[in-house]
Amino acid sequence: MQATPFLETLEARVLVFDGAMGTMLYGRGIFINRCFESLNLTQPDLVRDVHQEYLRAGADVIESNTFGANRVKLRAFGLADRVHEINVAGARLAREAVGDRGYVAGAIGPLGVRIEPWGKIGVDEAMQHFHEQVAALVAGGVDVFVLETFRDLNEIGAAIAAVRAVSDKPIIAQMTTEEDGNSLDGTPAEQFAPELVARGANVVGVNCSVGPAPMLETIERIAQVSDAWLAAQPNAGKPRDIEGRNIYLCSPEYMASYARRFIAHGVRVVGGCCGTTPEHIRQIAMAVKQLAPAVAREVHSSPSTSVASAPDTRPAVPRERKSWLAHALTRGRFVRGVELMPPKGHGPEDAIEQARRLRIRGVDVVTIPDGPRAGGRMSALSLAVLVHQHAGLETVLQYSCRDRNLLGIQSDLLGAHAMGLRNLLGITGDVRTLGDIPDATAVFDVDSVGLTNVVTRLNRGLDIGGRPTKCPA
Repeated sequence: MQATPFLETLEARVLVFDGAMGTMLYGRGIFINRCFESLNLTQPDLVRDVHQEYLRAGADVIESNTFGANRVKLRAFGLADRVHEINVAGARLAREAVGDRGYVAGAIGPLGVRIEPWGKIGVDEAMQHFHEQVAALVAGGVDVFVLETFRDLNEIGAAIAAVRAVSDKPIIAQMTTEEDGNSLDGTPAEQFAPELVARGANVVGVNCSVGPAPMLETIERIAQVSDAWLAAQPNAGKPRDIEGRNIYLCSPEYMASYARRFIAHGVRVVGGCCGTTPEHIRQIAMAVKQLAPAVAREVHSSPSTSVASAPDTRPAVPRERKSWLAHALTRGRFVRGVELMPPKGHGPEDAIEQARRLRIRGVDVVTIPDGPRAGGRMSALSLAVLVHQHAGLETVLQYSCRDRNLLGIQSDLLGAHAMGLRNLLGITGDVRTLGDIPDATAVFDVDSVGLTNVVTRLNRGLDIGGRPTKCPA
């Protein structure tokens, strides 16, 4: 174990982290559907050898093979009862490889499920899962924690809180971003970086998802609003499918050239994520030795990167929505509604005519169900808009979470509002068998509770990433 504490060394110089563990294991014949973390128990020599390769390449910090070693992810492999064992073994294997020549970072990744306000798992439950992993890594003897590849600020906040409940060891907190520099859930870098520091992270940064060029732009944005130590661990470019394999095409020399640029913008922790190998780390380490760390920066904001001012977050009231149904429900009126099934094919004429007849007969609203998708039916959203526009009858759109991700849901709802729809019935959606495959299941990013929270944010003028929209929905 290093005699000098991690943060003291970081104060003095840039530290080089290792590269991808999964890429190396896959290259050595471990199938992608295996639980890589279980190899800490079943093939420890293989894991140790990978650590030693990165150490010989010049890495100062070795991450434990524990990224997905939380109870939620291990449950999928029937290993939920071995969380402690797998994490302790992962930390100790890294320590055996490193000895006193570097530091061991306890790697912690997302749970793999949505937490509140989008998912069923509460923040307190998420903290318990992280707490279990953190305690095991402390028992294994890690020097620092690296929380990486998080997309949700709430979830990484729960992980930080779990670390702080167990240990005072340093925390490196890294979000994963799109090429626009926002998290995968849309939170701007200017927002999440200061928040990570406020929650207790010692080093903040980004990893995975993108290559070094777009990551540099994100680092530049973070540097404008935070004087915290920064971390950058990009993928070796975007993966390309070549004959059924994901191949990362950024050369080691290219990665090293960007390592120099990262350091010039205040990065003190530099390494690699998916697709990086010991050769990438060797070139990065050589580049680091040639450079001194950038001097501390003053915190300042620029017009191009500052976060927009807070919007009017009043919930839209019924009269602002101009919804007859909202008025009726507010006043306790009895409402007559009839379900109108989306038609097969793309011809809406019969359905629109039915809606007109229902309006004449005194029906107040029609509900448009989000029906089976295997029968070639028009989408419920499309029919709801057509009925609203051509039949003069208010609609209630049934909107299912099935087979839609969170960002797609947000886009649909913003589009629905723009086209005049005001009434939504959120449903989780049924799991249906597909064709002749009885075990096939649908994909659910969030359920109806998460959908309700999306709607609530949009009605308060905020998107799911916390950024203001132009006006409340």
